[in-house]
Amino acid sequence: MKTHKINSTDQSITFSTIVPYLLITFGVTWGILALYIFLPSQTVNLFGEITGTHPLFYLATHAPAIAALGIILMKVRWSGTKRFLGRLLLWRAPAPWYLFILLGVPAMFYLGAMYKGLSLSELFPVSSLGVYFVSLSLSAIKGPVEEIGWRGFALPMLQRKMSPFIAAILIGLVWGFWHLPAFFLSGVPHGAWSFMPFFIGTIALSIFATGLFNASRGSILLPAILHLQLNNSLWPDGQPYDIFFVVIAALIILWLNRKTFFRKGDGVTTIIPNIESERDQLQETEYQPLEPSFSHAENELTK
Repeated sequence: MKTHKINSTDQSITFSTIVPYLLITFGVTWGILALYIFLPSQTVNLFGEITGTHPLFYLATHAPAIAALGIILMKVRWSGTKRFLGRLLLWRAPAPWYLFILLGVPAMFYLGAMYKGLSLSELFPVSSLGVYFVSLSLSAIKGPVEEIGWRGFALPMLQRKMSPFIAAILIGLVWGFWHLPAFFLSGVPHGAWSFMPFFIGTIALSIFATGLFNASRGSILLPAILHLQLNNSLWPDGQPYDIFFVVIAALIILWLNRKTFFRKGDGVTTIIPNIESERDQLQETEYQPLEPSFSHAENELTK
């Protein structure tokens, strides 16, 4: 079985650093939201009402990235941090993944919305292009930034010790639980949602992101784009029925990638790339999964 070589710089980011990563991530997010939950009057007087666009909510959302960058900067200084951030330039992935991002993601939401029985106007919730682009821009600097931590740091770290499937499930569980305090706040989007469908959805979405991450040889950019597409305000609100289609899609992805998802050593394990030059060099050297995602399905279709 093929394993992934960990370079000397990368070795300084040891598995034990997952503990401070989680402590910082939960500490920042839960600490901020706990103030609004347990000391609402005092916190509102100091900082104002919490909303999805409040600076403190952005800070809470960015906690996984803050934790990852803080640990990496401490361990490998700025030179290693630049190489880590270079993974934001990795964009190559098998074509089916791009089709999934562009067509599969909206299909899940529209199927859920139609099953829910939404009207035609509710299927297209954007009132104007101007409003939509403002919403998309605000979303782009919120949820997708999390991927610097969850997929950029935590996922390759876990894949050093376990299969991509187990890593995806663990991150999905932790990722979903991390969102829990937001469901107690009426001023943020999560306050209007049901937690359990969301929690199940994060596990399924973690499978999507893990498959894409490994297929793109460690890209942080593509999971961030996937995250943005999942939060896209252009799609109708199909909750909770869209979760059914999200889970089906996750099961399909697992089946299509069954030869690589369940074996330890087939996932990307590098956090700090070995090369700090150009994007193409990063693409062609460091990240070489044994089987690119969807390759097995492509072979089946050509039989």
